[in-house]
Amino acid sequence: MQKKLISHNRRFKRKASHKTLSVTSLLCAAGSLSAQTAAPSKLKPQIEEVPTEMPEVVIEANGSVYNPTRLQSAKYTEPLLDIPQTITVVPRAVIEDRGAFSLRDVLKNTPGISMQAGEGGAVSGDNLSIRGFSARSDIYLDGIRDYANYNRDPFNTEQVEIAKGPSSSTVGRGSTGGSINTVSKMANLTDSVITTVSGGTSNLYRGTVDVNQKLTEHSAFRLNTMYHNADTPGRDHVTSERYGIAASLGLGLGTDTRFTLNYQRLEESNIPDYGLPWIPTNGTFSGSGAALAGYGNQPPPGVSFDTFYGIPGVDYEKIQTDHFTAIFEHDFTKNLRLRNATRYSRSHRDSVSTAPRFRDVGGGAGNQYTTVLNRQLQRRQQFTEMFGNQTNLVAEFATGPIKHALVTGMEFYLEHQQNANAAGIATVGDLYDPTLVLPPSSAPPAATQDFTGATYPGLPAPTEAYLYTVSAYVFDTMKIGKHWEISAGLRYDHMYATVSGPGNTSAGGFANADDLFSYKAALIYKPVKQGSFYFGYGTSFNPTIDGASGAGLGLTAATSSLDPEKTSTFELGTKWDVLKERLSLTAALFRSEKTNARTTDPTNITTLGGDQVVQGIEFSMTGNITKNWQVFAGYAIMESETKASTAAGAIGQPLSNAPPQTFNLWTTYTLMEKTQFGFGAQYMGPRTSNDSSASARTAPSYWTLDAMLSYKFTDKISLRLNIYNLADERYIGNVGGGHFVPGPGRSAALTASVKF
Repeated sequence: MQKKLISHNRRFKRKASHKTLSVTSLLCAAGSLSAQTAAPSKLKPQIEEVPTEMPEVVIEANGSVYNPTRLQSAKYTEPLLDIPQTITVVPRAVIEDRGAFSLRDVLKNTPGISMQAGEGGAVSGDNLSIRGFSARSDIYLDGIRDYANYNRDPFNTEQVEIAKGPSSSTVGRGSTGGSINTVSKMANLTDSVITTVSGGTSNLYRGTVDVNQKLTEHSAFRLNTMYHNADTPGRDHVTSERYGIAASLGLGLGTDTRFTLNYQRLEESNIPDYGLPWIPTNGTFSGSGAALAGYGNQPPPGVSFDTFYGIPGVDYEKIQTDHFTAIFEHDFTKNLRLRNATRYSRSHRDSVSTAPRFRDVGGGAGNQYTTVLNRQLQRRQQFTEMFGNQTNLVAEFATGPIKHALVTGMEFYLEHQQNANAAGIATVGDLYDPTLVLPPSSAPPAATQDFTGATYPGLPAPTEAYLYTVSAYVFDTMKIGKHWEISAGLRYDHMYATVSGPGNTSAGGFANADDLFSYKAALIYKPVKQGSFYFGYGTSFNPTIDGASGAGLGLTAATSSLDPEKTSTFELGTKWDVLKERLSLTAALFRSEKTNARTTDPTNITTLGGDQVVQGIEFSMTGNITKNWQVFAGYAIMESETKASTAAGAIGQPLSNAPPQTFNLWTTYTLMEKTQFGFGAQYMGPRTSNDSSASARTAPSYWTLDAMLSYKFTDKISLRLNIYNLADERYIGNVGGGHFVPGPGRSAALTASVKF
C-alpha cells in the first residue's frame, strides 16, 4: 500500500517521537490525499527535508491532523508559514471531532466571521461577513467560485481554507474581507470504507458512507453519500432535511499526467426561519403595545426564543445543487506543472417564507404600533448556473542568486441567474399569540410560468442576469538567500454584466462593463526556518452586479452606471512553528479601507461617496502542544468605522456585522490512546444590523460552550458524543434588518464510526 500512497503533492513528515503508524492512521491520512497526485515517493522512516514545492501533511500517532501546512490552490506555492496573509485552515480532523454538520458549524473555528439573516426572501444559504464585509459571493469549491445560494454540508469536505483580507488578485472580484475555499474529498490510491451513523436530540438522524476503491495501479474511484434530518434545537417548527452524493474518478494517479472527474449533488428540504421581529423605534406604541415603548431596537420582551412566526404547512424551502468538475494535470518536469479545471454548476431554489413585522396601525398618521404583526410572505423561485474554466502553470527556476516560484494563469466564468420573487401580507397575527391566523390583508400577485414550465401562484416573470468574466494573472515568490522573500501578484479582469426583466425601468434592462487591475506585494523575513515576519499590501474590487441583496446577481437603476468599489489592506504579521514544529502560532495587525463605498442618501440616490475602515489584530494557535493534547484557537480584535457617507446618520458608526471581539477555542486530549476529551468555546461580540445610527439594531455579545467525549473500541470502531451549547445560551445568531434569528439551543449527537 505504501508504494503508491503518497505523491509529490502530498508527503508525510514523520515525527521522531512516533515509533509506529497504525493501519488506521495510514487510511485516515490516505483519505485526505487529493486526486491531484503525481509521481509517487516512498514513506521514509526518518525525518526528511521536504522540497518547498511539495506540500506535506503531518500525521500524528492517533491519525489526527490539526495543523495542515499547505493550501490546495496551485496559486499558492509556499507553505502556510511563508504566505504573507492571515489564513486559517480547518482540517477534516477538527470538522469531525467537533461534530460539524454544516459549513456554518465549521466556520466557528475561526475568528472575525459573523452570520447574517436573509432579506427579501433570501433566508437560506451561507450568508456571512468576514472582518465586517459581506462574503456571500466569496465562497469557492476546489478553487473555483461557488456562487449558488444554498446550505453547504461538509460530508465531502477534506478541509476548509479561510483567507483574510482583500485578495482580488488571487481569486477575482469580491474578497473584501476575505474568501473561503472548501476542498473536496477525491479519489486516491487506497482501499477504504468509512461509515458514520449519528443520532441525537431534536430528532437528529444522520448517516455517511465514504468508499475509496483502487481500480488499477493508477486509477481509483471514490463515492461519498450523506443523509441528514434534524429539527433546529430551541426553535419550534424549524427543520432541515438533506441528502448528498459525491463521486470522484481519478485516472493516471501516481503518474505525470492525471485526470479527475468529480460530481457532487446536494438536495435540501427545509422549513425556513425568519426568527423574531425587532421592536421599531421610529414610531409610538399604544393600546396592546404600550408596554413595548421602552424596548426600541430590542427583542420583544416576554417572547420565548423558541417562538415561530412563520406559517406551518405553508412555509417551505427546496434547493437542489449540482457540481460537475473535470481536472487535468500534467508535470512536464518537477519544476514545471500545468493544471486545468473546468466546472459546470447549477442550483434551483423554490421557497416560501414568512417574515414577522410590526404593523403600522396609525392610518394616515403612520408609525403607530400595537402588538399586531404583519406576516409578510416572501415567495421566491431562483435558478443559478455557472460555467468556469481555470488554467494554472507553475514554474520554478532561478535567475542568478534569486529563486522563483512563478504562477501564471487564466480564468473564464459565465454566470447566469433567473430570479422571480414577490412579497405580500400573508396574514395578520399577534406578537404574543403566533398561532392566531387571520385572513390576508392583500391579495397575492397574479400567477406566472416558472423556469420549468409549471405554474406557480404569486410570482411575476423572472429577472435574468448574466455575468461574463475573463481574467489573467501572474504571481511570483522570489527567494533571496536564506532569509528574505518577496511575494507579488498582478491580475486583470474584464467583466460584462447584463440584467433584464421586471423591475427595470428601461425596456432593454441594464448593462455594465469593467476593466480592472488588482495586485498584491509583500516582503517576508525568515530569521530561522521555523519562523517568518512579513509586511503585505493587497487590493480588491466589488463590481456593482455583486452589490445586490441576497437575491444574487443584479444591477439596478441606482447602480448600473457606478464603478466598482475598491478596497486596500495593509497587514503586518508573524508566523512560527514551535515545539518541534508541532504547534503553529500566528499574529497579524491589519487595516482595510474601502475608499469609494456605495452609499445611498435620503432621496434614494446611490453614489460612491462612502469610506469604510476596519482595523485590528488577530492571533491563532493550531496543532499539538503535546503528543496527546491538540488545540485549534483564534482571537480577533476589530475596530470598524464609517468615515464618510451620504447618509449622515452612518458617519462615525461601526460597520454592520463587525463584532469588536471574536474568540474560538477547540481543544482535545487523548487518554490511554482510546479515550479522547474535547472542549470548545466561542465568543461573539456585539454586532449591529446596519451602519446607520437611526436604524441600527445591536445584537448583544454571547458565549457558547461545547464538549466532546470519544472512545475507540478498536482501530476500526469508535463512538463519539458531542454536546453543543452546553449552557443552553439563548442568543441572537443571525442579524437581519427588521428581524433576527436566534441561535440553536442545547443539543447532543452520538456518532458511531466504522472503518473497513
